[in-house]
Amino acid sequence: MDKRIELTARNFPSAQEEAELQKPASRYLGPGSAYRLAFTDEEFLLRDELRPIRMQLELLKPELVQQELGIESTIVIFGSARIPAPAVAEVNLAAARAASDPALLRRAERQVEMARYYAEAERFAALVTRRTARLATPVVVVTGGGPGIMEAGNRGAFEAGGRSIGLNIVLPHEQEPNPYITPELCFQFHYFALRKMHFLMRSIALACFPGGFGTLDEMFEVLTLIQTGKCRRRPILLFGRDFWTKLVDFQHLVDTGMISPGDLELFRFVETAEEAWELLDAEYAFSAPGPGPDRTTDANTSDFGA
Repeated sequence: MDKRIELTARNFPSAQEEAELQKPASRYLGPGSAYRLAFTDEEFLLRDELRPIRMQLELLKPELVQQELGIESTIVIFGSARIPAPAVAEVNLAAARAASDPALLRRAERQVEMARYYAEAERFAALVTRRTARLATPVVVVTGGGPGIMEAGNRGAFEAGGRSIGLNIVLPHEQEPNPYITPELCFQFHYFALRKMHFLMRSIALACFPGGFGTLDEMFEVLTLIQTGKCRRRPILLFGRDFWTKLVDFQHLVDTGMISPGDLELFRFVETAEEAWELLDAEYAFSAPGPGPDRTTDANTSDFGA
């Protein structure tokens, strides 16, 4: 017998073993019974008083899984859930033309215009995945896990043969994870704040495609954190200058003294996946000879211990 096994054996059963063995008497199986183990008692865990524990669990679960799977650096792709794939947009346009509804036709035509951003997000994710594959710890694409631009990001990584992360959130209208997320990296959150932390904890860059309130929320929160020095500076790439400058008058914020002129340097406008990659390559020297930059020192592993 291997004595090392005896010397290092557990002194107590694991929580999982205890939970599997737990077989309370039938009289205590009914609703409201306090006999269940606390960590298997869903009714107990969902009490308002247990909110701090639930928040801790939402921080810990994705962190531990990513540690175990060797995820050290990510690039976040934000953007609208309402931008369809080009092929879908063309189908919708054909249906709108057949319906002879002017309002429907205008929406379908606009969808076709915006669908180019789906294609760019897909291509950008594929570029990141392929061109960092040689690193000891490849850069992994992370999205919100839903449709539209999020789907494009996960899809690009998937079709390039790499892994990608989906940080889904429970919404009143249930969001189904898109089918391109790596299953062991598909997470679900209740708390927006914890989800936002996981977007940034390993990120070395953020790519913001056209979007609505959710995209604006994420983008401005990151800009604020960098502007105030609460997190380190990293590339923020805004895809589609025309869209963003029509949506936000950044120069007006400078002219009225709401932000400093230097704050305009916190982000860069890009139009294509290749242009975005070139900026990232200039920042991190991904194309330099050798094994590539050491993500554990010059990029960002996890801010979990901060």
